[in-house]
Amino acid sequence: MDVLSEVAAELARRTAPESPAACLDLAETLSAAGDMTEAALAGFISVVDAGREAQRWGFPSTQSWLRNRLGMRDGRAKERLTLARQRHRLTDVTGRWSTGALSFGYAATIAGAVARLDDDDCRAAEEILLGMVDQDLSAGKVASFGKRIRDVIIERDGTETPDGDSRRGYERSWVDSTRSLDGGRYIKGWLNAEDAAVWEGTLGPLAKPAGTGDRRDLSERTAAALMGVLADGHRATKVTVICDLDTLTGGTTPGRLTDGTPVPAAHARRIALNAGVSPLLLGRGSIPLYLGRRVRFATGPQRQVLETLYPTCAVEGCEVPGTSCEVDHVRGWALGSSTDIDQLALACRWHNQFKHTHPDRLDIEKGRDGRYVYRLPPSGTRMPAMISRPPPWAQAA
Repeated sequence: MDVLSEVAAELARRTAPESPAACLDLAETLSAAGDMTEAALAGFISVVDAGREAQRWGFPSTQSWLRNRLGMRDGRAKERLTLARQRHRLTDVTGRWSTGALSFGYAATIAGAVARLDDDDCRAAEEILLGMVDQDLSAGKVASFGKRIRDVIIERDGTETPDGDSRRGYERSWVDSTRSLDGGRYIKGWLNAEDAAVWEGTLGPLAKPAGTGDRRDLSERTAAALMGVLADGHRATKVTVICDLDTLTGGTTPGRLTDGTPVPAAHARRIALNAGVSPLLLGRGSIPLYLGRRVRFATGPQRQVLETLYPTCAVEGCEVPGTSCEVDHVRGWALGSSTDIDQLALACRWHNQFKHTHPDRLDIEKGRDGRYVYRLPPSGTRMPAMISRPPPWAQAA
């Protein structure tokens, strides 16, 4: 690998020959070598993906690692990942590709065409598409025929007519869900204007990047936001206004929303006339609502208090609203943390799972206001591959 890097660096430094004919010949030779390099890269990516190594380094997916660590555009990352995942099924394609008898473009086209086929259909499709390559058809034509193969299989199995999408029209929203071979699901659909507005209003705020260390693209963040909404269930829209009793009885001290936005006293009183008013009962140290270890899950009133304390996820820089976050036992329920309000925080679904999986990669501090702040290491910091000891906050538990 070191020799290959040195050769590539030397080629990059050299000035191209003045002869167009020489450059044409050199370009073809270099392209063929690049195709074989891509074959080796697909093998490496396949092992990384199967072993979930990217997740151990804080990346939510292998595709995210390809984009952020290897600098690939999203389309290129998807293409490389598809090739890596399909190469073990495409034995003939892999054999030709690794010896330079098949270009990267053809290999990527065939891998994309068979990605949703079962093993039997994959073998048949590989043979057909390689036959088209042998006939010197372009990669674009091979791709078009690969799509037609999928349509024929859909017709054969009776799962969906190829032109079903266009025949549905655009008045009613629809969603199709198809199970994949690995237990996942492919989702596609259409939302009319009204439903699209609900989609944007609900998922838009939740799909924002969870701080500077969030390497997910918009598609991954949207999927996580959708799963967060589905996991939490539908909750009626509510607004929490915090104010003193004196304000409700005619005082001039303004109230505030959970994100700190001031609310004029008169406006706060008008809201109180049309909404429920909940008193906030404080315990020792002015911290409310203690349940100890008798109860594992936070109660509704506790969550209301947490949403008041945490306008956003406890992770520094994460902009996911607290109302859409999960309740987190700061020191971990399994490590002895109690369900007391001073042992709880709000964390978005992604950061909550990351904290559980990588407890040594978070620095947790508690401020004077009773709020916990979770801090991730600076972007680009290389983390240890193994956990050598529990983090300080876990030892304290």
